[in-house]
Formats: sequence, C-alpha cells, structure tokens
Amino acid sequence: MGAGLAGERVAVAAAVSGFDCLCLSIVPPRRSHSSAAQGGMQASLGNCAMGRGDSPDIHFADTVKGSDWGCDQEVARLFARTAPVAVREMAFWGIPWNRVVAGKGFYYKAGKKYEKIEPAERAGTITARDFGGTAKWRTCYTSDGTGHTLLYTMDSQVVRLGIEVHDRVEALALIHDGESCTGVVARCLKTGKLRVYLARATLIATGGYGKLYRESTNAVINWGDGAAIALDTGLVPIGNPEAVQFHPTGIVPTNILVTEGCRGDGGTLKDVDENRFMNIYEPEKQELASRDVVSRWMTHHIRTGKGVPGAYGAHLWLDIRHLGAEHIKTKLREVEEICKEFLDRDPVTQLIPVRPAQHYSMGGVRTDRDGAAYGLKGLFAAGEAACWDLHGFNRLGGNSLAETIVAGKIVGEKIVEFLRGGETDFKTSVVHRAVEKVRERIDAVTGSSGKENVYLLRAAMGDVLMDQVGIFRNEADLRDAVEKLQAIYERSKKIGLRSSSVHGANPELSACLRLPGMVRLALCIARGALMRTESRGAHAREDYPERNDRDWLKRTLAYWKDDRELLPVLDYELPSRVWEMPPGERGYGSIKIIASEDPGICSPRPETN
Repeated sequence: MGAGLAGERVAVAAAVSGFDCLCLSIVPPRRSHSSAAQGGMQASLGNCAMGRGDSPDIHFADTVKGSDWGCDQEVARLFARTAPVAVREMAFWGIPWNRVVAGKGFYYKAGKKYEKIEPAERAGTITARDFGGTAKWRTCYTSDGTGHTLLYTMDSQVVRLGIEVHDRVEALALIHDGESCTGVVARCLKTGKLRVYLARATLIATGGYGKLYRESTNAVINWGDGAAIALDTGLVPIGNPEAVQFHPTGIVPTNILVTEGCRGDGGTLKDVDENRFMNIYEPEKQELASRDVVSRWMTHHIRTGKGVPGAYGAHLWLDIRHLGAEHIKTKLREVEEICKEFLDRDPVTQLIPVRPAQHYSMGGVRTDRDGAAYGLKGLFAAGEAACWDLHGFNRLGGNSLAETIVAGKIVGEKIVEFLRGGETDFKTSVVHRAVEKVRERIDAVTGSSGKENVYLLRAAMGDVLMDQVGIFRNEADLRDAVEKLQAIYERSKKIGLRSSSVHGANPELSACLRLPGMVRLALCIARGALMRTESRGAHAREDYPERNDRDWLKRTLAYWKDDRELLPVLDYELPSRVWEMPPGERGYGSIKIIASEDPGICSPRPETN
C-alpha cells in the first residue's frame, strides 16, 4: 500500500528476487508525496570540503542526539551504515546528484560569506549541503528537487522490472485472522467497487498523517490511511503517536514547505524589525539547530511580540536575498517558483513570510528493525507510515528521504527472507468476513439519515490538534483536546452524505469512510501527549519542561481495542538494551534533564559481526 519512495523501493527488492508484487496507490506513483521533498537525503560520503572526516559514526551520533535519545540505536546504526550504499545505488540508477566542483567556493554562516576550498581529488563526486542538527555537511541533493528526481528514478525501475501498479485505489481494511495478515480490502476510486488483494506479505507505506492538522506542509493525500487501518485491527499498535514534528518554514498562508536547504545554504530568519534572532537563542547552531528547537524559538519569538502582523496571523521572515540570483535560480529554483506562484514575491529581492507548520509524523505502525509490524505476521511497514524508530522524538532534516530508500532496501530484503521462509494459508471465510465488514461501513454511510457534515468535522479535528496539541503543550489544553476529539468521534458516527450519487467516483464518500479512522489517530496523538509528562524532542510540555530519562525513556504503544470505546489503550515499551550513546546533552536547545538511574542504559554496544 503506497507507491512513494519507500513502497516502490520495497517492491524493487522483492521483484529483483523473483517475487510478484503489486503497488496500490491513491494517486499515480509520480504524484506521491515523496516528490515534494526538496532539500536532500543524508549519507556520510565526506566528499565536499565541509564534509571532510564524516563517517557513519558521526551520522549515527547526530541522529541519536537529534532524536533526543528517543530512537532505537540499533536501527540508527543500521541506517547510518547503509545510507552511503543507498545513495550510490540511486546514482547508478540515474539520479543526477549535484557534484563537487573543485577549486574555490563560498558558503554563508551567521549571514557572513566564507571561503571554502573543494578538494581537487574529489571533483565529480557527490557533494552535500548543510542541514540542521548535523556536525558535517552530508545532505546529498539535486538542487531543491531531490524528492522529485528520486521518485522519478525509482518509478523508472518499477516500470523496467514490470511491477504492476494499481493507482486511484484506496485500502479500507486489512484481511487477517487475528494472527496473520493476508492482504487488503480496497475500493476503486473511479468505479466505487470493492476489490480483494491477497498476498503472502503486505506492506504499509502510505506516508504520514499530517492532514489531521489544520496547518501542514503535507499533500492532501496524507490522511494516515495505513496507520488507521492497522489501528483498526485492535492488534497492531501505533508507536509514539505524540511525536509530531513542525517544520520551521512553511510559507504563509498556504503552508507549502520552503526547504531547510535555504537555511543550510545560508538563509536567515528575521523578525518584524528585520533583525536576526536565532543567533540570540542558539549561538552555536543558530538557524541550523534541529527542527524542534528552531520551531519552538520561532513560536516563542512571535509570542514576545516580534512577529510580523498579517491577515493570517503573525509570521516571521526567511531571508535568502544575500545568496544571490545565480544561487537561488540554480540550487533553490523550486523555492523561487513557489514564492512567485503562491505569494507573488521574488525571493531574490524580497523576504519570504514563514511560520512553523506540521510536517512529519515520527510515530506510525510499530515495527521491529526488520520492518515487521507488531501483532500480525505477514504485515510490514516502511517510510513515514512506520515507527521503525529511527527518529525517536525528532527527525533530522534529510533523514526522512534517506529513510524511505534505506528502510525500503533493508525491509524489502527482509520481506524476501520472510517469503522464502514459509507458506501462507488463505482462508476464504476470513476474506468474506473482511469484505462484509467493509460493506457494512459503506452501507452505514450511504443509508444513513445522519446530518453531520464530514468536512466540518474534519476541520474541527484539525483546529483542535493545531491549537491544543501543537508545538507547545500543557495538561489543561491536552485534556480539553481529548474531550473535544471524543465528541467529534461520536459525531463522526452520524455522518450523512450531502451528494446524491453513492456509486462511482465520490470524494465525499471516501472522506466519510476515512474520517473515523482519522479521529482515532488524532485521539492517539492527544492522549499520548497528555500521558507523557516530560519534554523530549518535538514533544514540548510547558508544565513538564524537563526531559525525564528516569521515567519516560520508553516508547508509547497506542492500541484501539474496540470501536465502541472513545479512547485508545496506551502501553509502553522499554528501549532496546543496546546503547552505544548513553543519554546526555544534545548540544542545542535549552532543557533540563532528569537522569536515568538504570545502569543498563550505560552499557556499551556489544561487538557484532
């Protein structure tokens, strides 16, 4: 399920091993949200001058610190080690990575221009740019259209291998017997007819759930469908649902992303007086502290009255004018196009209005390090849809695009091992029961005399999450948010169609079928945030400002056991006993830490082959 970068990379791994695979997608594959990624993907190649001395060890350390010690360190190590291989593999398949140009070059830091000398012996190798929270320049890129070029290249491999893709199809339920998953029940968005897809292995790669929020950089297809149908089983948990990332630079008022590459290339954030301020709050990292830190300081600065007044609320400015027309028109050309098309502003000569917006879901379908989902054999997840737990409570920029391909490669190979290791029983009674349950859902909507408007309910849900489960959180707001979302969930059971047709293409029917699952996910986010009484990464509690390693160095698991219930069941999973880096200071972002007293947390990583 899903034909973005993660889904297609898994499909490629299965296909080259001789297995038949099929991708389901709501949109044509090249319109998947992966194509919207701009800045680049991290891999420790160490080719450019500012990346000299980089290694998987340093990338691993940056990732663990960025996660605020919330990630699975075994996964982070596996990821950092595999990323350089994945980048070079994509180059072999045709990605036109930006390359090192030997000789003198320049970069910007603290708004000042510095000289850098690119090594002649590295000329023509894959270069990198600076991204937040990293010790070295390691974000490989193709101007500011990296996701676009990666997805088109990956999809070309899918076409070359003859992998079948069914687009304009939405999955509505997993087929399972309580132990094993054997496929999905899906609905054709063109005809409205149900389809059954049976499979020995099923992958959820449907992206994140950003469109639960009112203000998000995500595409309109990021509803969290994959996470919702996994949650519906009552067996598969959502890991760390409260871990939601806000990107510092969504343009106002559309919330379209302006890449972190702008700040990585030397762009600065300015307030109403056109003064820089991140150098005051974060003297070392400045604009390139991790995203959670920058978003909080931007919000704080607006709260102090330094925001720029506007018709859509206060915002701040992103300034890239000093980078020059040549740089912007070559390495930030999509940013220029977005600003001109959606803001009627020229970033070469004008400031860009920006404000933090929901951007990424660190939480998702909980999996082990092989990508196998908890609770059901034969079910896997990869990419943003999964809580593989590479990112913990904050993702570093560039690690997401890298994860789609790295996890896709690793999980794809593990799925091949799974397929070679046993047989699957397909039970017709289980299939019929799953189809009947979906038909009942459709009949409940189409035959209902309910008066609730699905679009108004969805907007109300987005308002609650944005206003009360956002960048800063507190107990009063979170309790109120949970109560409001419970009321919205009850109302979602009384939705009525306003359109006349119930057959064929009907976007309203799709929205009605989707909304209850979206609200359940929203309740997982809000309830998880309420119960986690600490601040860690993107989860910032104003009433519990310390990171509490003593009590909260563990992962949230959210289950939805019964449709009649109004709250998820929360469980908690202790971290892996393998710790290469014991919890400590991140080096940016002011926070108090309550230390763990568990001596096992400080155990060194055992030697492995």
